[in-house]
Amino acid sequence: MNEDQEYIRYRQDSVVLAEIGRFLGPQVTRLTVRLSRELAQAAVAAWNRDEEGEVGEETHEQVRLRDRAASLALIGLAVSDRGVASGDEVVVELDVTEVAAALLAAYDEDIIPLEPPS
Repeated sequence: MNEDQEYIRYRQDSVVLAEIGRFLGPQVTRLTVRLSRELAQAAVAAWNRDEEGEVGEETHEQVRLRDRAASLALIGLAVSDRGVASGDEVVVELDVTEVAAALLAAYDEDIIPLEPPS
């Protein structure tokens, strides 16, 4: 199989994954989570930041980083709107997409290993 055929298959896989998302979307909307107060405050600070200027041409890495910053800001909005302090933590309902974005970032940064420990 040549590389072009692989990417055709990957595109087909992406369509199937999106269809799975279509079915899952209505089933799971928000999850109640606990964040450390420090992380909750950092997310709120990201939400309160004013980004100025237009986005020019970006590399794939720059798009990924900006997307993650936006996800963090949306978590900050949720904390601002719905967060409840509980000791050293903040309890907040997050959209499943926000939870997924945080988990994917943790996997990409090797904070959470993809493989279980042996």
